[in-house]
Amino acid sequence: MAYTSQSLQRAALFVSSVAVLGLLTACGNGSGVQVSPSKVSGTAAPATDGATGGGETKSPSAAAPGDSSPSSPASSGKASESSGGGTKTATTTGARCHTSELSASVGRNNPGAGQENFPLVLTNKSGRTCTVHGYPGAAFVNASGDQLGPDPKRSSGSPTTVTLKPGQSAWAGLTFSNPEISGAKTATPAALLLTPPDERDSLKVTWTAGTVPVSGNSSSAFLTVFSPGTGA
Repeated sequence: MAYTSQSLQRAALFVSSVAVLGLLTACGNGSGVQVSPSKVSGTAAPATDGATGGGETKSPSAAAPGDSSPSSPASSGKASESSGGGTKTATTTGARCHTSELSASVGRNNPGAGQENFPLVLTNKSGRTCTVHGYPGAAFVNASGDQLGPDPKRSSGSPTTVTLKPGQSAWAGLTFSNPEISGAKTATPAALLLTPPDERDSLKVTWTAGTVPVSGNSSSAFLTVFSPGTGA
């Protein structure tokens, strides 16, 4: 019986040792599982905190082109592009009026103090908003297209930018001395060529206001800067 009791004790001790070893092994494995996600979490945290710069921000931005986050370089670029597009549109809509976008007319004479005064009118016939700035160019021509008299001179003035929405007009004054008073030599133009500021192409307007000075005393005509409206 003593031998049997000692054998049982040894067997029990062996079983206990195996159990303890199994428990230690299990605890070791559990610790390893916990370490791995802990490291992943620890690695991700700085990237999240640093979302205002670095590669972490670019990844979600690349995945979501429409991201509107101000801290995202991609979204900032998109905003800039959108803003740039807006700026381009504003610049385009605010760019100068081209000859092809305008129509021209000569308003009614408003004589005074021996002067003949005509408003030269440009009207925006395009579908966009554009601008005119400064002085027009002008020249009287005969039926053959030959110029009559010298180019008009510019009167003193402060050029301003006149914004023309579709259908709106701007006018500049054309002034010259009455030839009957000044004694200048005259001619009767067939048309007036009116050139918008900073443009090369002219608009041709039929001239129906009679003779104009072309040489001699007080033969110069003068132009004023553009102002809003038709000058009527």
